[in-house]
Amino acid sequence: MSAPAPWRRLLAEFLGTGLLVAVVVGSGIAAQRLSPDDVGLQLLQNSTATVLGLTVLILLFGPVSGAHFNPVVSLADWWLGRRSGTGLATGEVAAYIVAQCLGAVCGAVLANVMFEVDAGMAVTERSGSGVLVGEVVATAGLVLLIFALARTGRGALAAPAVGAYIGAAYWFTSSTSFANPAVTAGRMFSDTFAGIAPVSVPAFVAVQLVGGAVGVLLVLSLYPGAGRAADAVVIPHENGAAPRPEPDRA
Repeated sequence: MSAPAPWRRLLAEFLGTGLLVAVVVGSGIAAQRLSPDDVGLQLLQNSTATVLGLTVLILLFGPVSGAHFNPVVSLADWWLGRRSGTGLATGEVAAYIVAQCLGAVCGAVLANVMFEVDAGMAVTERSGSGVLVGEVVATAGLVLLIFALARTGRGALAAPAVGAYIGAAYWFTSSTSFANPAVTAGRMFSDTFAGIAPVSVPAFVAVQLVGGAVGVLLVLSLYPGAGRAADAVVIPHENGAAPRPEPDRA
């Protein structure tokens, strides 16, 4: 099956990332309004909506672009696939990242408009060594999960698996699992429950990239042939068929 036109793939990444941020920010605003005195309940409502929304978005856009929605995933896809001629080409990964970042900003703005929130940059600072370690863990685990599923021919499970992982990571990581530079940048543009102050963004993005590198190293250690499955990330799509499981050899 031939690959979709490049503009269709970029549109899918733009829309998917934008709607993901709209889900995260919008559900955060709704949770804050519905449960103003219970932060724990707010996080439960926010994480539940994110799990469901992310799962649906992967199913919706995965057949077109692979549903990366995340610069770290796109970079890992390019890096792991470059030697075997699979995954994103250099120009494609740059275009994906631009589309993802633009979509994330638009998604935050859309959520603000829907809930009639005044425009403004977030003021919630998220910092501290523990929080940053949490982002490394969240991002590394996400990359490992995605490529493990693709390499073992289980990419069709990526939608529920990735949704479940992010939902769990909301709770088991100290950072509430942003794990995505584009989403992090987008959430600067909403001064709400889900926002992050611009001053906190550079450190978050830096440790997310570190987490992505850790995830790639773990993938290569556990699944040495993972690069051959880069066309099936995040979900098997028209750019390539899902690989058949086969033994990995170092």
